[in-house]
Amino acid sequence: MAEKHEQLDRAVRDFIWNIVEIHLQLDEIHKSWAQLLGISEPQWLILMAIDELDEGRGVSGIAVANKLRIHPAFVTNQTKKLETMEYLARAPSPDDARFLEMSLTQKARAEIAKLSIKRQRINSTMFEGLDEASIDYLNKRLAAIARNSRLASQKLSIGVV
Repeated sequence: MAEKHEQLDRAVRDFIWNIVEIHLQLDEIHKSWAQLLGISEPQWLILMAIDELDEGRGVSGIAVANKLRIHPAFVTNQTKKLETMEYLARAPSPDDARFLEMSLTQKARAEIAKLSIKRQRINSTMFEGLDEASIDYLNKRLAAIARNSRLASQKLSIGVV
């Protein structure tokens, strides 16, 4: 039984180090995309989050902050800069004028589109040897691990484990 526990422990440690490596490489890739647009990496991630979340009505700063797990005030600060650079449009929410909703401008969409061929090549390199079904399977397992990780973190923070 101890040997089985050690094997599981080794597999979990390998998994964690693989995730750390992937995270570091993705950071480098995001920095490269950001540099090509003349913005910072956090600003790039904000643009990507808005692009992901916007369903034609705009996106709130809170939704972006939640997606990226960053402070809403930081999102506000950075989106003001992105608006000045004409990458974002911010408008009052039609539901509640106290809130702003953001969307990418045509300029941002055009710049991101220019990168699309390079992004496709990068994605092909990263996921070489995996078909759509394999990636879907992996995503479902990673989503479960992400949920369980949040639970484990909460348990640790309140002293349950």
